[in-house]
This record gives sequence, C-alpha cells and structure tokens, in this order.
Amino acid sequence: MESDTWKILLLRLRHHLPQMLGVAVLSTAVAAACWLLGWLGLPALERALYDRALTTFTRSRGLSPDIVVVAIDQTSLNGVRDNPTYARDFGTYPWNRGLWARVMEELAHHGARAVLFDGVMDERSTGAEPDFARVLRDTGLPVYLGVATHPRAAPLPKVDPVHPPPAQDFGEVADPMAAAQVLAFPVRTDGRALPLLESEPLPEARQPNHLIPPATPLLAEAKGFGLVEVEPDPDGLIRRTRFAYTDGVNAYVTLPVVAAADLFGARELVFSGRTMRLGSRELEVNPDGSAELDFGGSLHERFPIVPVVTLLDAWTLRKDRKPTGLKPDLFRGRVVVIGRTAVEELGGARATPFGAPVPGVSKQLAVMENLLSGRFITEAPFWVSLLFGLGLAVVSAVLLMTVRMPELELAWLLLVVVPIVFLVMGASLALGRVHLLAAMPAAAGLLACLGAMASNHLFANREAAFIRQAFSRYMEPRLIEQMIEENRLPRLDGEERELTAFFSDIRGFSSFSETFQDQPRELVRVLNQYLTRVSSALLHEGGCLDKYIGDAVVCLFGAPVNHPDHAVRACRGALAAQAEVNRLRAEFRKQGLPDVYTRIGLNSARLFVGNFGSEQLFDYTAMGDGMNLASRLEGANKAYGSLIMIGPRTYELARDHIEVRELDRVRVAGKEEAVTVYELLALKGELPAEKLETVERYHEALALYRQARFAEAAKVLEARLAEDLEDGPTAALLSRCRKYQQHPPPLPFDGVANLEK
Repeated sequence: MESDTWKILLLRLRHHLPQMLGVAVLSTAVAAACWLLGWLGLPALERALYDRALTTFTRSRGLSPDIVVVAIDQTSLNGVRDNPTYARDFGTYPWNRGLWARVMEELAHHGARAVLFDGVMDERSTGAEPDFARVLRDTGLPVYLGVATHPRAAPLPKVDPVHPPPAQDFGEVADPMAAAQVLAFPVRTDGRALPLLESEPLPEARQPNHLIPPATPLLAEAKGFGLVEVEPDPDGLIRRTRFAYTDGVNAYVTLPVVAAADLFGARELVFSGRTMRLGSRELEVNPDGSAELDFGGSLHERFPIVPVVTLLDAWTLRKDRKPTGLKPDLFRGRVVVIGRTAVEELGGARATPFGAPVPGVSKQLAVMENLLSGRFITEAPFWVSLLFGLGLAVVSAVLLMTVRMPELELAWLLLVVVPIVFLVMGASLALGRVHLLAAMPAAAGLLACLGAMASNHLFANREAAFIRQAFSRYMEPRLIEQMIEENRLPRLDGEERELTAFFSDIRGFSSFSETFQDQPRELVRVLNQYLTRVSSALLHEGGCLDKYIGDAVVCLFGAPVNHPDHAVRACRGALAAQAEVNRLRAEFRKQGLPDVYTRIGLNSARLFVGNFGSEQLFDYTAMGDGMNLASRLEGANKAYGSLIMIGPRTYELARDHIEVRELDRVRVAGKEEAVTVYELLALKGELPAEKLETVERYHEALALYRQARFAEAAKVLEARLAEDLEDGPTAALLSRCRKYQQHPPPLPFDGVANLEK
C-alpha cells in the first residue's frame, strides 16, 4: 500500500509539474514586483521580521574586549551636582570642558587606545577651552570629536583632503579653508555618488546640511572629527549606517570611521563594488555603500560601562596619591566611547531592534565595534533572495499540488512565514551576517500556496470528482487516485488490455439460502457480510470489483489501474479471499449457520475493457474469451475437488510467486486447443510439507494417467489418499482412473478432459 501511495504521488508530480512550476514562477514574479514597488506592506513586514530575527539569533555574544563606555548617566549627573567642588568647577550639564580635561587625563593615564566623544564641541567654553586643548596636546591621547550639521550653516570651501591633515596654526578664529582641510576626508568611490547630508523635513522641503566647525582650539588638538548623524530607517529605528556623506562640496566620514582610519593606518576610504577598504581593513558593504549594524545585544549586554563621575573621582584620588579603585587594565589598549545614557533627563533617546528608548551612543558603539571586528551585516544580493523565494514557491506548489490534503494546506500556510522563512533568515544572520530577505520570499511562498490551493480545488479536483464518484464503490481510494494521476479516465469506447479476471461462487448456495427461506433479512445480512469480507481482501490487492451476481463476485486485476503484476495480485487476492472465507466459516459455525465453501477461477488474457452502457448509466467491465474461461475454471473446481483454479497464462505470469498443482489438460467447449489448468495452493514457500508430498504424488499419478496406466496411477493415488483424506483433486483423479480401469477410453488416449458449459 505504501508503494502505491508513492506511485500516486510520483505520477501526480510527473503529470502536473509544468503547472506547479508555472504557479511558483508567477507567484515569485508577483512577490518581487510588490517588493520593488513597496506594495502589500512588504517593506514594513521585512523590517519586523529582520528585527525579530536579529534579536533572536545574534544576541549576547558577551562583553566586547575592545571597547569601554564612559557613560554620562544619572549617577554622574547626580554625583557632579551633589559634590560642591565638582559643581563649582564644572557647573551643571552640559559641563564645561574642564571636566573633560580631567577625564581625558585619567584615560591617558590608564592607557586608553583612543577616545570617541559622541557629542559636539562647537561652542566656546568660557575659561576651560585652553585647559582641555592643552590636555589633548600634552597627553597625546587620540581623541575624536563629533561634528554637527545644519542647513543654515555656512558652506565650507572645497578642498583636496588628505589624511591625516597637515598641522596648521589656526589662530583665534579658524579660517574656513583650514577648517575644511581638517574636517573633510579623502573618499574614493567607483563612480557611485555619496549620500547627501540633508535636513529632516518633508522631501519637497529638503536642502543640504553643512558642517558646523568645532571650537577653534580643538581643531588643532583633537585627533579627528566625524559626523554623528542619527541615520534612522523610515520607521524611526536605527538599523544601518552610511560611512561617508557629502554636502555637495566635500566628503566627510562618520565619527567611528575617522577613528578607525587611524587605527588601521588608512589614508583614504575606498568603495569598490560590495567592498569598503579602510587601510589594512577590508569590509563587505551593501552596493550603495551602507551596512546594517550587528548590535549583538543591548548596550549593557555588550560593553563594560563606567560612569563619568567614577573617572573624576579616580583623577582626584590619584592626585591625592590614594587608590582609585579602578582595575589597572580596564582601559588599557581599548577604545573608549563617551556618550549619554541618561536619556530620560538629557534626551537623545533612540530606537533599535533591541529596544526603545535606548541611548543614541548605542549606534556609535555598534559601528565602532563592527569596524574593529571586521564584520557588518550586509544584504544578500537580490537574486539570492529571489532564488530563495522561488525555491520556497516551488516547494509550496509541488507539495500542495502533489499531496492535496486540506489539513496540509492550512498547516503549510502557517509554516511558510513562521518557521521556514524566519529560521532561514535567522541562520543567515547568525552564521554569515547576511540579511537574506524574508518578506518577499514569504509572499512568494504564500502566493504559491494560494495558487496551488486554487488549482487543487477549482481545476484538478473537479476533473477527479467524476472518477472518484464513479469508482468509489468498487475500488480502493488509493487506486482511484493512482488512476487519476495516470490520467487514464474511463471511456465508453473501452480499450484492449491484458488483465486477470477473478470469478468466485459459493458452493451449494441454493441449499445455503433454503436455510433462511423464512428469514430473508437474515440471508441478506449474512450474504452482505460474506461479500464485504471477500471484496475487502480483493480490493486490498488492487482489484476492481466488476459486479456481484447473487453470491458470485467478479473482479478485475490490471484495470482500470495498469498493474504490470496483475496476475500476482490476483493470486494473492484469491488466497486472501479464501483465508477470509475460512475465518468466516468458523464464525458461522459458532452462530449455528450452515457451512460455506468458495470456489474461485482466475484467468489472464487480453480482454476488451471499459465502460459499457449509456451516458446515464455505465458499468466498468471486461469482455472476451478470457472472461469466459475464468468463469469456466471457477465452475470446474467442482469436478476436480479444488478451491482455486487458474489458467495457463496466469500461471506463466505468476509462477515465481506461487505454489501450484497441475490439475489437468482441458478443452473448453467450442475450442479445439487444450489448455493446462492449475490449482493455486499458496504463495511461494508457504506450502506445508505434507501438502507438498501430496502434490508430488498427484503429479506422479497424473503422468501415469496420461500414459493410460490407470491401475498404476490408482495405486499411487490410493496410497496418498490414505494419508491426506480431504485432498479433493487426489480423490477426483482416483475416481477417473477406476472408471477407465473398468471402461477403458477410446484409443489413442490424449489425457484431455472436456469442460462443459
């Protein structure tokens, strides 16, 4: 049964594969068009799926070994405010730059590798500016400051930037040309345009932003300056970054890039295809020069955090030659990022896939950490996502149009988006840091599901409904499905095909029915029970019930489903039916009912088979001499005392799978040619030793009989019949031998018996 099921599925796949592929390709094309045009909310769905996959599969890789955060947190705000000395010297937030001078001294003392200040210092700070600049100069600590932009800022002149910029004397007020030389960065592209620094109003009102130069003393002493743009996605969440921008005049890089440039010994930023090179570091980026941020978790999950006030206290204690309590190697060789984390009081809250609100410094930290680790998240080429969508659509269409189970259709609809797409996307992010699109492939899969379901219910099922209705009463459902998938629909004109015909009848049914002459309903019940049990055995082997004629059962093997092993199936079905009758006899005896025997005839031949009848009523049956011989063989069992008689062609086709006894050579009425008939006893290897001995002695006697040596044949048969009293064929042949001993047949004797009508 399992092999038949697979055969049905393979046939269905073979015959409907073009339609399946058509549904898949069309679904993928529609999904791709919707993605490119922004229809069906696919961009929003993509962002939602990406956020969930990012937080599920890329979270918590532990604390970064390269970066430490110095936080402007609530503890620091309270600590400076509540300390009279700090409050007097540094004021309220934003503190004057004298505080930052102390912080930089302490970081330099602890061996920090570089410092990124996620903020801008573009206004003069009364009295503290020279002190801060002096500390930067004296310590030599590489400090990188943020640069703000504004649409009303004065444009800087065009320069030919070099990195690092040449040393200059800025004087009291920075010359715009000198400022531009410090702030601009050499960026080389392969012809693509850098994104324009823009203000944030509506698109029609947008205009270029220009840089606001930092305070003049800092231009000379800070190691570098970079943009601190927010870079949100359309929904306000921060997921990606661009590394370089232009104001239409010069190119500028972001704060982490200018710091990484010095760490990697870069003199320029180079974009080429999907690659960005920064000194010794080469990173994969998207074709437009952007990259998605690999946060790896929330701020507190990823980075050691030290409050600003802790560094102030450490500076004070160190000056008093007291222990600071800081770990000696906390900052040594690490990049320090300074930023606000007290977003409730200071503002600057942002949203990332890992939460909202989060401090804006989270973005600078993620960019810097990705630069140091040498890996961002990049989008897979569109054709890869398209192939993923097509593959999902093909699997969906093939699966649903092959199996055609309503339960599977519903389950697969749910499985497409949730586990399959989500898990593939998550695996791509976790293993390769590649953003494989999910919304477009999910749409392709869902559309393919809907297309497959429509095909199943509107087209294929309509065609198959006729077959199922017509054959459901006399064929097993799995065979009906196989016939449908073979596309061999019943036709009124029929066809010629080799098959095996089965005839069975109850011995002495007339006497059996007389027992119920006063109980006709009981007779119907018993007969229905008998026919159901026999029919089930035949259907299990792939038979097609032709008709019932009273107690007789007519069945076809090899039609309408084309089974090459129809003869073997018929033999197995006959033996199974006989075994079922034996079990039924035992039940009848317990109920006090008469005993029943079933005689069976099998014959294989080329027959004309099809639907014979009218458009209103037809019967699927077979016609030809082969059917007549099968019927004659069933009746001939009576003369030979056998239960299952098979014709010569059936024996020829099934001989390797069955145990038989050659019964006789017979001549059918109206035919001159004699044929050999056999008794079907068991499947190969299942004949008991005692019955095997009976068969051998029978064959020995049959050979003597055909030589007209009737007395010798009778002697062999008598000896064996004494051992096997109930063997009908032995008794029948013995009777014939005794008859010919008394009344010899005419010579020459050919040993052929005539089958009467």
